[in-house]
Amino acid sequence: MLDERKLSVLRAIVEDYVDTREPVGSRALVDRHQLGVSPATVRNDMAALEEEGFIAQPHTSAGRIPTDKGYRLFVDRLAGVQPLSSAERRAITTFLDGAVDLDDVVQRSVRMLAQLTRQVAIVQYPSLTRSTVRHVELVSLGPTRLLLVLITSTGRVEQRVVETSVAAGDALLGDLRARINTVCIGERLVDGVTKLAEIPQTFAVNDRPVVHTITGALMEAFTDERSDERVAIGGTANLTRFGDDFDRSIRPMLEALEEHVVLLQLLGEATSPSLVTVRIGSEVPHEDLTRTAIVSSRYGSDVDALGTLGVVGPTRMDYPGTMASVRAVARYVSQRLSDG
Repeated sequence: MLDERKLSVLRAIVEDYVDTREPVGSRALVDRHQLGVSPATVRNDMAALEEEGFIAQPHTSAGRIPTDKGYRLFVDRLAGVQPLSSAERRAITTFLDGAVDLDDVVQRSVRMLAQLTRQVAIVQYPSLTRSTVRHVELVSLGPTRLLLVLITSTGRVEQRVVETSVAAGDALLGDLRARINTVCIGERLVDGVTKLAEIPQTFAVNDRPVVHTITGALMEAFTDERSDERVAIGGTANLTRFGDDFDRSIRPMLEALEEHVVLLQLLGEATSPSLVTVRIGSEVPHEDLTRTAIVSSRYGSDVDALGTLGVVGPTRMDYPGTMASVRAVARYVSQRLSDG
């Protein structure tokens, strides 16, 4: 364990390196920070920090830079996530309140995160399986063809075109629509599947084949795991500012970020909308991204998290500011979706 003085030196090194991109020397630390000790004492503390792997000397200069281990300790010892300024909070509220539907909420959120953090922002669409049913609509497209429309509590809309073996009249569709909504509205989708499975038996025998086809297609929509893989990404151009941080090659990063499965792995399983998860360097679950840091948070209620959002950037990151931005946007998205 490091004493408070060495932690203060480490904190100063991280802050200066993030700000200047230059290795930090003992004289600079004394000049810029009120450490209350001599340059010789700071040099001794830096030697101890280097010996324990928290800082390193990148070349023959006297300066030091933080290691992944150093960044990790810096993040772990932050005294909570600092709130954003009132101006930043107003900007987020105004921007997100202008959204007209779920897609707009997600796209605005990813743009806002990229602008606030100047990193690559990722927002997962709300998980379909964690949502509840707001409404189901059946729209006739022809004698044996119809459109199923599922609207969830988060405003997400899923559509399926269904072909039936025999014609489904308007009266049958109206009756089926009413029964589906009666038993499913307000239910979690996973629970709605059970309710749907019982509906065909409530119809006349001659109508059951058509009803089976329609409810079966709706059950597939309720349980479609692929729908939980939708993500939005923004701010990839921000990576061009960090060429030196990635050995002057960002191509592997860009290729990795094109894969949605990779993006979902990066966001990970943050535990709660009230907490921010930070993974640094080797903690990032992708070999081409081990020079990055990921800051993420769930959004939704404390009981039911609907999805995850976050940012990807170099390990030389403004962690306090990035964590504050991610948490704030997650909270506003949660509130925006709960308000419908």
